[in-house]
Amino acid sequence: MKAYFVDSFTNQKFKGNPAAVCITESDLEVAFMQNIATEIGFSETAFIKHLSGNTYNIRFYTPKMEIPLCGHATLASSKIIFDTTTLENINFLNCENVELKIKKEGDKIIMQFPVYETHQINVPKSTLDAIGIDKTVNTRFSPKNKIILIEIDNTDTLANLKPDFPSLLNSYQGINGVLVTAQSNKSDFDFHYRYFWPWAGTNEDPVTGGVQTFLTKYWATKLNKNKLNAFQSSLRTGMMTTELLQDKVLIYGEAVTVFEGEFKN
Repeated sequence: MKAYFVDSFTNQKFKGNPAAVCITESDLEVAFMQNIATEIGFSETAFIKHLSGNTYNIRFYTPKMEIPLCGHATLASSKIIFDTTTLENINFLNCENVELKIKKEGDKIIMQFPVYETHQINVPKSTLDAIGIDKTVNTRFSPKNKIILIEIDNTDTLANLKPDFPSLLNSYQGINGVLVTAQSNKSDFDFHYRYFWPWAGTNEDPVTGGVQTFLTKYWATKLNKNKLNAFQSSLRTGMMTTELLQDKVLIYGEAVTVFEGEFKN
């Protein structure tokens, strides 16, 4: 089975968010895919299988569990398909049979994802304390993603957060992660964000595309603009452009392949 490591949402090696991409020719056992994802240890490993034409099945595994949607692993998978075939467009079908339409435009890869709603939520003080937040601007929840959104008022505070992850895990149950975001004070970007998800994956995801299913609409509504530039202020850092189109969000990104190999039987 061919396997690749790809750094997503960056044009530089060892930046952005690394994903593993495995090219399968047949259906694999869930336990086998989970073992591979756990062995590799990236925040996500994608398994893609060609169905017909430009349509592929795609499945995403964290080191802990399967998840239905992942932006950076979709970008990584698209990069590999575009580099190894003559295709200019891809249709991915995920485990929920949601269609993800992908196209190539120069050096950019454009992914079309669904848009999910959020609603107001009260976040316990214990959760805020575990992250290191003493003041919030807004707190919301995405039921489809099971992710809490917390807006704060300062990008420097956001960049300097050092969560107590054991305390964070114990402070809230039944979610996949907590996303913290702030409006940018720089002209290059509209908003910054970080994503902590020890419940379902790693402690922190370096660059997260899947959260744009609700985060882009949040900031598009707040800033009254449909095309946005986002910066993820994790240690590796990453950036992307997003565009809200009613019930769809376009995510623009680049990716760099850093490793190619194969798994032995």
